[in-house]
Amino acid sequence: MMSDRARTLAARFQSRGFLKIPPAGLLARNSMQQGRSLALPAMRRKPPKVYGRVGDLEVRLAESWGDVKRAQRLRYDVFYDEMSATPSFLAEMRRRDEDPYDTICDHLLVVDTSVKPSQDVWRSTRKPRVVGTYRVLRQDVAERHFGFYTQSEYDIAPLVARKPGYKFMELGRSCVLKPYRSKRSVELLWHGLWTYVREHKVDVMVGCASFEGTDPNAHAMALSFLHHNALAPEEWRCSAHRSLHQPMNLLPKEAVDMKAALKALPPLIKGYLRLGAFIGDGAVIDRQFGTTDVLIILPVEKIDPRYFGHFGAPDETKSRIAVDA
Repeated sequence: MMSDRARTLAARFQSRGFLKIPPAGLLARNSMQQGRSLALPAMRRKPPKVYGRVGDLEVRLAESWGDVKRAQRLRYDVFYDEMSATPSFLAEMRRRDEDPYDTICDHLLVVDTSVKPSQDVWRSTRKPRVVGTYRVLRQDVAERHFGFYTQSEYDIAPLVARKPGYKFMELGRSCVLKPYRSKRSVELLWHGLWTYVREHKVDVMVGCASFEGTDPNAHAMALSFLHHNALAPEEWRCSAHRSLHQPMNLLPKEAVDMKAALKALPPLIKGYLRLGAFIGDGAVIDRQFGTTDVLIILPVEKIDPRYFGHFGAPDETKSRIAVDA
């Protein structure tokens, strides 16, 4: 007999089709509207590129589409099951968070290598579990394909044009499985990201970071703190597109309780600020993911030097926790 869940999904399929209509203004998402397949192209298996290891946890690049799909499943678990993102019919059927950018980005993974071999006689081994991920897109790759994903919310093109001698890289889809959200896991992910940045001589990292929920007023203290204390200087400033722009200066500077604001900041945003990141002008409501987004702008030249002692200096090419370090 058909289960209640199957009946619900079937009804949704009949009423609205396979895919939820994505927001306009983004080439890759428009391709979905035009009916192009999201099937991933063939990807040759590459030797694993391991950036570091701490205990049973290892940070490395995805080496196959199987790795990418495991990252997509992790993203679904965090963004859709744990948080409040709204899946398309296809995403819910596959239980994967996927979009066309997955085919052109590099995927940084934290994997738990302690997974024991399966007792199933049909499957003698099991892949290590992906417990953390970052999706990264270098400027040269973006320019050959869809452009930056962030451009759908923030007008970053003028900034990129103003800095022709700088190499930009977009960060996105960052998440860690709840039981693994420890300092060790997060730092391991940062070690991998920082090694990747140095390996590709990236000068500027950009991307969106999120508050949960779609009511900016619920985050008035934290958003006002960011506006008054971390807004990018004119040289580095980008603004949300006018049609999406939500004001962040909801409270006057003198009304901001610094201690309360810092406590209300999501850990990822707090981490970016410690490194030396700036915040773009205006917040954006992402209704699909159920979040209020802010723009992170992190020039490598602005990173606080005190972190180099732990993560490595900009001119170092290898992670300090590399397997062969």
